Amino acid sequence: MVVHTAEFDLKQAMLIGNSFGPREVENIRVAVRGDSAQFDRLRDAVIELEGQNSRDELAHAGRVRLGIGYYLLGDYENATQTIKRGDGGALALFYQAKINFMLESYPEALKSYDQAQKAGYNVDECTLGRAEVYRNMLQPERSLEQLDKLSGAIEQTAEYLYQRGVTVAALGQTDEAIRLYERAVAADKKHSGALFGLAIESERRGNDEAALELYKQAATNFPTNVGTLLNLGILYEDLEQYQLALICYQRILDSFPDNNRARLFFKDARASSEMHIDEDALKRRDRHAQILNLPVSDFELSVRSRNCLRLMGISTLGDLCSHTEQELLASKNFGENSLNEIREMLALKGLRLGQYATEKQLPEPIQIESLSLAEQQVLARPITDLDLSVRAKKCMNRLNIQTIGELVSRSADQLLGCKNFGVTSLTEIREKLVNFNIKLRGE
Repeated sequence: MVVHTAEFDLKQAMLIGNSFGPREVENIRVAVRGDSAQFDRLRDAVIELEGQNSRDELAHAGRVRLGIGYYLLGDYENATQTIKRGDGGALALFYQAKINFMLESYPEALKSYDQAQKAGYNVDECTLGRAEVYRNMLQPERSLEQLDKLSGAIEQTAEYLYQRGVTVAALGQTDEAIRLYERAVAADKKHSGALFGLAIESERRGNDEAALELYKQAATNFPTNVGTLLNLGILYEDLEQYQLALICYQRILDSFPDNNRARLFFKDARASSEMHIDEDALKRRDRHAQILNLPVSDFELSVRSRNCLRLMGISTLGDLCSHTEQELLASKNFGENSLNEIREMLALKGLRLGQYATEKQLPEPIQIESLSLAEQQVLARPITDLDLSVRAKKCMNRLNIQTIGELVSRSADQLLGCKNFGVTSLTEIREKLVNFNIKLRGE
């Protein structure tokens, strides 16, 4: 049974000679995660163990204890170096897997989970760990396979609900993910992963106030997820609360001094805190730029809409705003339902279709200067000279292609993305261009 009382003696739990297994580690983790004073006690206990280790007074089991202490403090480099010199038992192997995961050594993490399970560590916990690794290896389907193996009491735990939520989110099932995150928080109000997941979804829906509160709750855990502290710091900067932002970035740098993003954000926040001029307009512009750079894959869209945007080479909200409604409707399999879906998505961020249509990057023109006079004359001829079929002509009209030169500046993939334009029409155009001894771009 996990200890939840304030009277829990953390330092006593870390001392050599006392029982130290999964239950004791969980007691320490729970005591530390929401209490900075207990976090400090853990640090003191680890320092004491460090002294014993430096005097070569720690046995193999003691090094496992010290390595897990480093892990709970977020010092993963020292954790892996120390625990590898431990006894190689099930507990050591399990936490070696967790440390490998935090260091993004995913194949090694999978190997360690397998070894821990063979050594007798809890099968469900190892399976849950493998699911997390596969998801971070961008293999959510394999992650879900691992989760589907689990049944019974573990399915009601906050960690299981969170892992399933973040996995289905990766598979595009956002609403289901939110429900799972909420169940996870109901089971454990301090679960940092579930709080972070809900904060991300709130921010994506434009509810920055809710996101801020959720990030703040998640940040009370020790050690805190890097993503939580970065996002919280950015929101604090938006509110011009630079000192709070600096605290967030400094907490990252305390554990990860080589984190370039945190260092850069810290530098910018410190510079902003020292300035006395009004930067409202600049901050609005920067915030707007961040919104335009959001990938469309972050938003819940139908499969049809996602496929149409992919075929059109649209990957960010900025790309989307550079296209008009007419251009989207001209895309293959794109109809009014998809258009309404995208309008609503953009409205959440204060954007609209065609907002930056005049700034859209057009296909790179052919360098006329490098062509002969005869070739230039061919490219200047109207598209009607190709005598295309009705279907192909309609595609040319949708893409506003007026000359042969404008046609050959497009690739085959760009043409195939146009509504009602298929391989037959593409073959027709290629055959027509052969008569002029020219090809589409990239061919």
